[in-house]
Amino acid sequence: MIDDDPDILLSARLLLRDLFHEVATFQSPDEAMPSLDGEGADVVLLDANFGRGATNAAEGFHWLGEILKKDSQNVVVMITAHGGVNIAVEAMKRGATDFVSKPWANERLLATVRTAAALRSSRQAAVRERKRAVAIAAPASGAETPLLGTSAAMRRVYSLIERAGPTEANVLILGENGTGKELVARALHRRSRRADNVMVSVDLGAVAENLFDSELFGHVKGAFTDARGDRIGRLQAADGGTLFLDEVGNLPLYLQPKMLTALEQRQIVPVGANRSVPIDVRVIAATNLSPERLGDESLFRPDLLFRLNTVEIELPPLRERREDVPLLIEHFVGLYTKKYGKPERTMPPGVMAALQDYDWPGNVRALRHAAERAVILAADDRFTVDDFSLSRVGQPRATTPPPPATAGNGDLNLERAEKQIVEQALKKHAYNISLAAAELGLTRASLYRRMDKHGL
Repeated sequence: MIDDDPDILLSARLLLRDLFHEVATFQSPDEAMPSLDGEGADVVLLDANFGRGATNAAEGFHWLGEILKKDSQNVVVMITAHGGVNIAVEAMKRGATDFVSKPWANERLLATVRTAAALRSSRQAAVRERKRAVAIAAPASGAETPLLGTSAAMRRVYSLIERAGPTEANVLILGENGTGKELVARALHRRSRRADNVMVSVDLGAVAENLFDSELFGHVKGAFTDARGDRIGRLQAADGGTLFLDEVGNLPLYLQPKMLTALEQRQIVPVGANRSVPIDVRVIAATNLSPERLGDESLFRPDLLFRLNTVEIELPPLRERREDVPLLIEHFVGLYTKKYGKPERTMPPGVMAALQDYDWPGNVRALRHAAERAVILAADDRFTVDDFSLSRVGQPRATTPPPPATAGNGDLNLERAEKQIVEQALKKHAYNISLAAAELGLTRASLYRRMDKHGL
């Protein structure tokens, strides 16, 4: 409490001593300022006038600004004997939490201070939650895979990032596991106007279904059995920054309306709370579900999908940009050679050709792990195919064409032969359209037309 009247300070100390571990009183702001260093105070009660005969609160406004400069999270309640609507409004505009007039009613002051202390606690919890979210979301030093590639498919991705990044548009990133969806999200955040604020990541595929509500929206003490204290959710933790919803296809259907309402109204209601909390977030979502699966209303609400995919970025699997494999291999081999202090080794052209020809189930993530294994396990000064343990992550693409398919029983009907060949290619590649089309020497569109023609 800061007030030039010692009787006021004594009254406040006696009234508030049961609420706080310590009530510190000062007759001038200069004396009080050093005590606000470090963790500061739960609440600051600040007199509006200190000079003899002063009534315009100019000094109080000045010191209010100085206190907030020390820590913008400080909670300041201004007190004056010359209360008025104009002074109260101006104090609130300048950052005061509340305003109390002298002589105060004890119940009024106690209620005001309790509310102010709760606000300070909530602000500190928000800061802690943001730090926790950043620590969880931030990759380990040197561990983040860069977005690499010069293929036409990756150039399209870079172009979309450059155009969508500086906007406030929500972005939906599509792609198989391991293609780098989170890297695209981070690139979008770095290019946005929110780059100086936090990016909070939530892996919805790793959240237990009964915890979705609390994890996203937060909860208040007593909301459920284990809710021993208030906790802010990830949406509130991302306030002012970017929220990355990884594997958004795992969001339960019953929670999707609540998420839609939060994004549309820009406010949330924590579990067990009665009041809404305003939020300002940009949402970037990612999923490995196909557009067809996302379009299934039994899995995902169309109105939420429309809200999330203002801009849609589709990341190609590595098998569809094989020309980028040498660049990625060179990067990761160099990274792990340096990390583990291994000697530099040469990459024979035949080994690189085999790596390019490989389908890479798991995409860039699988390639990265294979490069790390090769650096650790290679015994000679030249890499071999065996060093990359390709058989551990799937089967390589066939390098020799299969025997020509023919209709059985001497049937040379062209239509039936075409259907048999197309069906054989689809089954061989587990109905992966891109791989089947590549083996048949067709475009994806051409293969789809033939599938439709033959009812496949």
